[in-house]
Amino acid sequence: MANEQISLPSVILIVVLSVVVLRYLFLSPARPSAQQQQQAQARDSAAAQRRRDAAVEQLQQMFPQVDRRTLLWDLQRTGGNMSATTERILSGRVETVTPGDLPTPSAPSPSPSLTSQSHVQKAPPSVTEPDLITRYNLQNKVSGASEDAADDKKAQGWSSNKDERQSLLQKRRNEMILQARRRMEAKIAAERAAGGS
Repeated sequence: MANEQISLPSVILIVVLSVVVLRYLFLSPARPSAQQQQQAQARDSAAAQRRRDAAVEQLQQMFPQVDRRTLLWDLQRTGGNMSATTERILSGRVETVTPGDLPTPSAPSPSPSLTSQSHVQKAPPSVTEPDLITRYNLQNKVSGASEDAADDKKAQGWSSNKDERQSLLQKRRNEMILQARRRMEAKIAAERAAGGS
C-alpha cells in the first residue's frame, strides 16, 4: 500500500471536476423562475412608483400652483431629477401637459392645485369658498377708507390681555385684506386704462 501513487492524469481530472463543481455551486447566478421575475419587477415598479409619488408630493408642497400631472411629466422627462424639475419651475420653463401625454396620476392630490402654463394662472373662485371680503364681512369697508388704521396707530404695543391681542390681530388682518383689495383694483384699473388707449 505504501507503493500506491496517484497518477498525474487522475490529479488533473480531480482538480478540474472540483473547479467545475465549486464554480457551479458558488459562482453561477441563480436563475429565477418566471414567477419570481414578475414578482421582482412588480416590487421594483412599486418602489419606483412610491419614490415618484414622494417626489411629486414634495414638489407640490413647494409649488402648489403646478398641477400634479405636469410635475409627473417633468419628472419623467428629467429622469426623476427633482432639482432639475425645481429649476424648470422656478425659471418658468415647465410645460403644460395634455391629457394624452401622461397616464393619470396614481393618487389624487390632497392639496388644491391650480393649472400651470409658462406662467401661473389664477383659478376662478370656487363656489364653496367665498373670497376674503365675504368671509370676514368687509363689504361695507371696501369702498371707504378704513377707520381701523387710526386705532392701530394708537394701539401699537403688545397687550397682555388675550382679547385685546385678538382684536388687534383681527383689525390688522382686515386692514391687510382691504389694502390688497385696493391694490388689485388699482392694478386692474391701470390695465384697463392701458388697454383702452
